[in-house]
Amino acid sequence: MNRSKWILVLLTLVLIGSAAAVLAHYKSVQRLGNPGVVTRPIANSKNLEVVLPERVLDFTYKWMPQAEIVTNVLPKDTSYGQCFYIAPDEKFGVQANVVLMGTDRASMHKPQFCLTGAGWNIQSTEMISIPLEKPIPYNLPVIKLTASRTFQDGGREREYSGVYVYWYVCGDKISASPTGTDRMWSMARNLITTGVLERWAYISFFATCPPGQEEATFERMKPLIAASVPEFQLVPVSSAPTQKSP
Repeated sequence: MNRSKWILVLLTLVLIGSAAAVLAHYKSVQRLGNPGVVTRPIANSKNLEVVLPERVLDFTYKWMPQAEIVTNVLPKDTSYGQCFYIAPDEKFGVQANVVLMGTDRASMHKPQFCLTGAGWNIQSTEMISIPLEKPIPYNLPVIKLTASRTFQDGGREREYSGVYVYWYVCGDKISASPTGTDRMWSMARNLITTGVLERWAYISFFATCPPGQEEATFERMKPLIAASVPEFQLVPVSSAPTQKSP
């Protein structure tokens, strides 16, 4: 190996070592930021429970535990909140799910992997917004996935569609980028400049329907999302002054 190649190897090793030292330093001094969702402590656990509202419009609330396939794969310091909202006619339901990271950023993942792993085929990806009135009027940016899957029903194959709406939120930001690059840059920048690791939550709403009913299903999901999100998401914050008790 000639001299120039040795120099290149040494420079590479120095850069790798320096990067490792910097990462180790920030990991040792980092503080975990505030979550952007409502939580409460779990007895005898360092993790939290994300509190989803039990009363939303005329829907019936049903608490759902996280599947072991999720809790066994994601980092141990991940916190969760999950429930199922059932319409009065009991012919329409929406699964709401929140995954809140701890100090391990691996908790935040792309739903595309989970959906395809569960047998769903993603047909389209759209970046849209849902109008919300609380705590202030604003448009909530979300990503809407439309997917399809074949189920076995009594020995017969039956086609279903799914509408999956998701986004990410931390203590002071909302992200709805399919690539997640804006969230990654924000986390890195904030950690370097302040020593605080942003604590992001991944929020999703999922409903199934017969093929051809995807848009009608989404229209039924929107009022539920608009009514429930202000009850558990802490971002944005209203700028209106609070009234003091007499």
